[in-house]
Amino acid sequence: MSKELREKEFTPELMMKYEIAEELGLLEKVKSFGWGGLTAKETGRIGGLITVRKKKNQNRDQNKGE
Repeated sequence: MSKELREKEFTPELMMKYEIAEELGLLEKVKSFGWGGLTAKETGRIGGLITVRKKKNQNRDQNKGE
């Protein structure tokens, strides 16, 4: 698979990252400057929210099995 195709694949985690950026009002900045154009504070906020959502999803999935 070519590098270009791999870069265009949207995994569930990447989709979550874009959704959170949009919720925080950072999506246009990401589109203009890329992920590297965000400040450390902005990327930390996105990373923190990804972690929270993953934990919620794990807990939800575990509770389904009970």
